[in-house]
Amino acid sequence: MMMQIFEYNGSAVVAMVGKNCFAIASDRRLGVQLQTIATDFQRISKIHDRVFLGLSGLATDAQTLYQRLVFRHKLYQLREERDMKPETFANLVSALLYEKRFGPYFCQPVIAGLGDEDKPFICTMDSIGAKELAKDFVVAGTASESLYGACESMFKEDMEPEELFETVSQALLSSVDRDCLSGWGGHVYVV
Repeated sequence: MMMQIFEYNGSAVVAMVGKNCFAIASDRRLGVQLQTIATDFQRISKIHDRVFLGLSGLATDAQTLYQRLVFRHKLYQLREERDMKPETFANLVSALLYEKRFGPYFCQPVIAGLGDEDKPFICTMDSIGAKELAKDFVVAGTASESLYGACESMFKEDMEPEELFETVSQALLSSVDRDCLSGWGGHVYVV
């Protein structure tokens, strides 16, 4: 059986919006094909207080991409003396991925953040930076098919943070149960 490079480590990442808040969640499994290597792997990173990044795909590329993005954000902070808005950060990620389109990072980023007046922003993109913006939820990783189904059935408009946490957690857990390349619980951040 031939496995795609994106499926090599396995992953599940989801971001969902609520009323002036968002949640981003991922599984904890790091594997090499069907063998589990670690059960405490961090796929979600905090860029600053209002922007989070989840990276599914090849773990080594995800870590490299994360380091380059942190570097670019720090340069932006020095130059502009403020943090990046989520939309700006999404443009940065997209440009950085497109720059490497002939030898891409095998990652599918999920970006979640709060913009002006606490308006939630979520988006995902493919490995060459083509953005997919959404008003409800975005998913990425090997469990994305089952995540779409779970999120589609559980999502409601204007959820409060507590209900959003519960919804995104249940969607993640029920989805990773249907994907043998992801699992071992999850990390959930609500902002």
